[in-house]
Amino acid sequence: MGSIRWCCKQKDGIRLIEPNENLAAAYIKMAEDALGTMNRERNFNRTFAISACYYSMYYSFYSILMKIGIKCEIHSCTLELMKFAFSNFYSKEDVRILEKAFECRNISQYYVDKIVSEKDFNFIFSKAPYFVNKCKGILSKINEENTKQIRAKIENLNK
Repeated sequence: MGSIRWCCKQKDGIRLIEPNENLAAAYIKMAEDALGTMNRERNFNRTFAISACYYSMYYSFYSILMKIGIKCEIHSCTLELMKFAFSNFYSKEDVRILEKAFECRNISQYYVDKIVSEKDFNFIFSKAPYFVNKCKGILSKINEENTKQIRAKIENLNK
């Protein structure tokens, strides 16, 4: 709970905005494009492929945030938000998938002396299409009542 409160206090952290269906659709398109890039680059540029894999999942979750009207520019805070406010939609395993992809992306992009294991690489690549599809399903099912409940949880953090 402490880190989610910290995220709400940061300049680029969690904040409520106007819900935006157009942005939600744009982020889902970006997620789909990232899946294509991931698959094309898999055997050519591992770093780029891992990054695209992570962003396919991140953008698909972010599309839901846009639909509800939540903005967060700190990726670790977006993950905290997923755990805190979306437990009715995502399992612990779903959270683990996105966290593993985040970890792999960080390793491959920021640590030239470290290598993402073959096991982790294969894991996130196998889970990305599932995760994007799950987000699409949630995006199509999430309703006004869900939106009110999630936004209220965030509003209560700021009190």
